Amino acid sequence: MKKIPVIIDCDPGLDDALMLMLAFGSGRFDVKAITTSAGNQTQDKTLFNALRLISLMEVKVPVYRGCEKPLLRELLVSDHVHGESGLDGAVFPAPVSEAESILAVEGIANILRESEEKITIVPTGPLTNIAAFLLAFPNLKNKIERISLMGGGIFRGNMTPLAEFNIYADPEAAAIVYDSGIPITMCGLDVTHKAVVFQKDIETFRSIGNKTGLAAAGLLEFFSIFYRENRIELEGGAALHDPCAIAWLLNPDMFKSKPCYVAVETNGKLTSGATVVDYFTVLQKEPNVEVVYDIDREQYIEMLAAAIKNLP
Repeated sequence: MKKIPVIIDCDPGLDDALMLMLAFGSGRFDVKAITTSAGNQTQDKTLFNALRLISLMEVKVPVYRGCEKPLLRELLVSDHVHGESGLDGAVFPAPVSEAESILAVEGIANILRESEEKITIVPTGPLTNIAAFLLAFPNLKNKIERISLMGGGIFRGNMTPLAEFNIYADPEAAAIVYDSGIPITMCGLDVTHKAVVFQKDIETFRSIGNKTGLAAAGLLEFFSIFYRENRIELEGGAALHDPCAIAWLLNPDMFKSKPCYVAVETNGKLTSGATVVDYFTVLQKEPNVEVVYDIDREQYIEMLAAAIKNLP
């Protein structure tokens, strides 16, 4: 089976770590590069974490430093969920490689320009790098096959009642991406709060016995602390958001989704950062996003476990 060429733009981040494990462990992706965004932690920390993760998994892939802060707003980090390092809960080897000498926007441009096939972009953090790329290199937009992202929501938020963190952190960037005309798949909170990992699943990952499985279990133990204290509706589980964006590319039939018109609110006093999803086609506008809203949770966990088993 031909591998899917992707560029992964992430802000590791506990669930970003599991997303990268799924991407590399599945064996189904030709990962052209990892670019790092500032979101779950600062750019310095997310870049360092990406380099630590590829050392853990013993994979070689170019890693590019991304933007330091949102396009127009001040940086907002999620250390209360992901910890001071961004990857609290597990011990990692020191990086064995360094970041590329050029920055993410130029790196993405070079990869797309030189590629003979279209490439899918998988962002699982704020969309600053992708928006900056689209502003700087609009002539390369047609080299992007699809954007499969984690962010937003139809009926809920987690920073405000309607705004999810990745979009809320840089709504101006998100608006540029959503308005780009590129095919988009959105795995927002409606689906990711069904992509729940429970203690029994953590034990499954731990029991694999390899160093990646042990790291995954440690990270998820830490991740679960926030959810058990603040998201009691998940009944002790933690919402494993970011791997959904990769899992959808692996097996869209595992999910339920609906094409919708989606716009990003950038000015609202109460709704800044909300993805306004026309779920009931009130506006009669052409859909621009495949909006994912449900998942086969058991199959998701099995997919993650199989990927982790394939790694060192």
